[in-house]
Amino acid sequence: MSAAFNPFERLKNSLTKTKDNLVGRITQVVMRRKIDDDLLDELEEILIEADVGVKATMRLIEAVKEKARERRLTEGDEVIGLLKEEISEILSRKKEPLETEAEIKPVIWLIVGVNGVGKTTTVGKMATRFAADGKQVMIAACDTFRAAAIEQVGIWAERSGVDMIRSQHGADPAAVAFDAASAARARGIDMLLVDTAGRLHTKANLMEELKKIRRVVEKAAPGASVYSKLIIDGTTGQNALSQVKVFTDAVGCDGLIVTKLDGTAKGGVMIAVAEELGVPVDFIGIGEGIDDIQRFEPQQFAEALFA
Repeated sequence: MSAAFNPFERLKNSLTKTKDNLVGRITQVVMRRKIDDDLLDELEEILIEADVGVKATMRLIEAVKEKARERRLTEGDEVIGLLKEEISEILSRKKEPLETEAEIKPVIWLIVGVNGVGKTTTVGKMATRFAADGKQVMIAACDTFRAAAIEQVGIWAERSGVDMIRSQHGADPAAVAFDAASAARARGIDMLLVDTAGRLHTKANLMEELKKIRRVVEKAAPGASVYSKLIIDGTTGQNALSQVKVFTDAVGCDGLIVTKLDGTAKGGVMIAVAEELGVPVDFIGIGEGIDDIQRFEPQQFAEALFA
C-alpha cells in the first residue's frame, strides 16, 4: 500500500515536525549516556519546550525513573521505549466509544471553537465521512456572522450529498439551530452537525450565545443526545488548555477534534490535554484533503510519533 493511501504512513508523515521537536531531540540527548539525574533534567526541559505541559512532563519523568529502576535499565537510549509506553498510556485514558448511534434520532454535535481553527472545513469533512458510513447527515449553518461560512458549508453539503439548514447572513444563530434540530428530528436524520461561529473564549456574551444554541437544540429535539465537540488548532500549543477549560464551563466538552497537526511542531499538546483535562480526542486533522481527518487512535498516534 502506498504512503498516500496508508493511514499510518500519512499520520507518521504529518507528525514530522512534532517528531523532530520531541523524539528527535530526545534521541540526540540519550545516545551513549547513562540514565542519571542530569539526563532526566534534560529530558524534562525538552518535554516542556515541546508543549507536553508541566503536569504530563512530571508524570513522564517519574514513570521513566520508576520503570528504569524496576527493570534495571541503565542505558540512556532505553528511555525512548519507556516514554513511548507512558505517552501511549496517557493518550489512552478516558477514551470512550464515539457517540454516533442513539435510539432517539438525531445525535447532535455542536461544533465549537475560537476563530480560525478550521471549524467549517471540519464540519464538511465530518459530514462527508459520516455520509460515506451510510448515515443520514444534516448540517446546520449557524455561523451567520460570516457570509462566506454559509457558502463554504453549502459547497461541502452539496459535495457530500447531505441536507443543510441555513438562513440569511446576520440571522439569529439559535433560531437556525432550532429549525435544524426540528427538521432533523422530523426527517429521522441520524446526525446533525451544528456549525457555530468562531468566538474568542474570553468574550462572555458570545459564550452565552453558545449556551442558548445548546438550550434551543435540546428543546427542539427532546431526548436526543447533544454533544459539544471542541475544535482545537494543533499549532496553538499550550493555549489549547485554556480554550478547553472555558468552553467546557460554558457548554461542556465531550470530545476534541485537533486540526492542523501536519503543520506544527507543537503536537505534544495532545499529551498535555489528555493528562491535564482528561477530554477524549475524537478526530485529528492531518492535511487539506477530504480524507485527511482521521479517527484518533492513541496507540497508533504513539507508534507514529516514535516510528
